[in-house]
Amino acid sequence: MKTEGSRNSLITLLLPLALILGLVLLLSLNVEGGGEARETTPLETWLKVIVGYLAAGTEIAAAVVIGTAVIRGIAAYLQLLFSRSKQHFDATEVVRLQLGRVLALGLEFTVASDILRTAVAPTRQDILNLGAIVLLRTLLNYFLEREIQQGEQRRLLERPSIENIR
Repeated sequence: MKTEGSRNSLITLLLPLALILGLVLLLSLNVEGGGEARETTPLETWLKVIVGYLAAGTEIAAAVVIGTAVIRGIAAYLQLLFSRSKQHFDATEVVRLQLGRVLALGLEFTVASDILRTAVAPTRQDILNLGAIVLLRTLLNYFLEREIQQGEQRRLLERPSIENIR
């Protein structure tokens, strides 16, 4: 039991460190475009335009999702703040967890947008930049998901004690 717990804590420490190290390595690589310039076909130009609009739409969707969640979170918090409830802490934790879930969804939308932008004829530098961005957002998403899971576990553990107070 004890070795499994220490192994899990080691993994939770090493995984983010490995992701950060990978991010630093990807950002430090700078591929120069010293090779020959390649021609773009009319189809490739049209595809880049279409994919650019799709990527912009995906970014707008991410902004709408996150913005709506923030507004709903503020409204729910203000409602809790002005209510005379004894469960203020538990309720604010619920608002925080809901916002965290939506932020994770928004991050997924932004990763999809970045993937779309490099889908048509990417250069090596485009691929390295995409790798760094996806790695950074994956790292953010990892910590966010971990925080959400810990918050849900705390909420489940505290619920019986709150019901016993009543």
